[in-house]
Amino acid sequence: MQTNHFDFWPKLTKTITVPETSIYDNLAVSAVRYPENEAIYYYGNSISYRQLKKEVDTLAGYLQQHLHVEKGEKVLLFMQNSPQFVVSYYAILRAGAVVVPINPMLKTQELEFYVKDCAIQNGLIGQEFIDTVNPLTETTTLKQIVVAAYSDYAGDALEDHLPAEVKAPPASLNEDHLHGWSEALQTKTDPQDVEVSADDLAVLPYTSGTTGLPKGCMHTNRTVQANTLGGFYWARPTTDSKSLATLPFFHVTGMVQSMHIPIFSGNSMVIMTRWNRETARQLIRDQQCTHWVTISTMLIDFLANPEVKSEDLGSLYAISGGGAAFPKAVGEKLYQLTGLEFVEGYGLSETIAQTHFNPPDRPKMQCLGVPSFNVDARILQPGTNEEVEVGEIGEIVVHGPQVMVGYYNREDENESAFVEIDGKSFFRTGDIGRFDEEGYFFIVDRLKRMINASGYNVWPTEVESALYDHPAVQQACVVGVPDPRKGENIKAFVILNDSYKGNITEEEIINWSKERMAAYKYPRMVEFRTEFPTTNSGKILWRKLQEEEHEKVEGSPRT
Repeated sequence: MQTNHFDFWPKLTKTITVPETSIYDNLAVSAVRYPENEAIYYYGNSISYRQLKKEVDTLAGYLQQHLHVEKGEKVLLFMQNSPQFVVSYYAILRAGAVVVPINPMLKTQELEFYVKDCAIQNGLIGQEFIDTVNPLTETTTLKQIVVAAYSDYAGDALEDHLPAEVKAPPASLNEDHLHGWSEALQTKTDPQDVEVSADDLAVLPYTSGTTGLPKGCMHTNRTVQANTLGGFYWARPTTDSKSLATLPFFHVTGMVQSMHIPIFSGNSMVIMTRWNRETARQLIRDQQCTHWVTISTMLIDFLANPEVKSEDLGSLYAISGGGAAFPKAVGEKLYQLTGLEFVEGYGLSETIAQTHFNPPDRPKMQCLGVPSFNVDARILQPGTNEEVEVGEIGEIVVHGPQVMVGYYNREDENESAFVEIDGKSFFRTGDIGRFDEEGYFFIVDRLKRMINASGYNVWPTEVESALYDHPAVQQACVVGVPDPRKGENIKAFVILNDSYKGNITEEEIINWSKERMAAYKYPRMVEFRTEFPTTNSGKILWRKLQEEEHEKVEGSPRT
């Protein structure tokens, strides 16, 4: 274990003790300590901790007594950022069940996989997804759905910038298996006590794996609490801080940094349902937001807003995040406006967000940072598992209290996902990196083929599999190509079946994909080829295609 980074560690202990309590207990404690503190600000409406806990408890009771949710049961959470997402998440935990948070951009066919993988019977969804989710009650185990209208919680601020989903009035629910959110809360059902331990499963965020099929990362109360406390101490918020919540709560970074940490510390979440840079500017200014965890692509868009002025951002104490590398020129613009440096971090779904932070008082640009509390991070030479020296390149592996206990229903992949070193189990991140002489880690490339488009992880095999459903597609190969705004964009190379040659356009393939894949996932570019470069065994050399694209954009191949 290298310890050079401790020379630059903040004025904090190097380790923390993870509590034996549940994530729900954080809310219960904050509601007792700070009952009138604002927990959520949502487009002009303020919700106190007293009210938040009351609604969480009532919804938990409704799930238990009306939908018969049992301890350990997997419950679908399919919503955009909203007060109802927060209430739903903590209500599921209060009922002793397991949160399965799914990207709300998915289509019915994509969502079906997750419902079947977890044998989900109950779900909580935003009303805009009724048509997406409803068909699954006929084809899967899903039977009961609680439906939320975001307009129930929105105030009268920022009316010119309200997303359509937030403006929409509650829909009429005419089917017995659809339960209205307001009606559920009006029952005022008391929750039944459930014994929950730190090692009980709490949440199953999904990631993509080497087969292209999504995998549920099994996180307990303990693993989530490790990063909740770690992020809290590193960011140093107070009970009167305000966190701008723009990252999606279904994703581990938004979940931990923008939801769990504010609740643990008893401060306010300023929630945005959809990203809008002008809305973000006004919220930071008017609500005096102090903390903002974001992704580099979102921050780049924000700083491109000509309306942004230094005085709008004077309340900010910290801006941090990850995703694609943050450009140096944009970092300089941020510093000129705010006097703040963008503090980057690194983590995965398998580690429920961060394993690395940049020290707030000594960050490095385009750097993952240093290992977090209790984390042992190393670089191994692929193939030999030998540790490399300073500056040498290899796979990043991590050991720490936030590492998942394993993939759900994927015993075969669990064996290959971990490696034992010095009697400790390390998770293989699949990312190629290095560390410098001061112990800071840097990412070099991805061992896996994952594409990072605007902070969303896209697995090429999954996109290729979908493209093969098109009758015109004989072969497909998907790669990530450089994009100045998104970090990476998605390009599909396609070989057509003979009968379609000359009878279909690239644009038609893109439009077809758009109807069948989530918005972050479908290819933005398609190029028809007559053949692909292949190995002697016939495998497509996807990396060669990717290098060609990098040469076009950057003048040199990706290394």
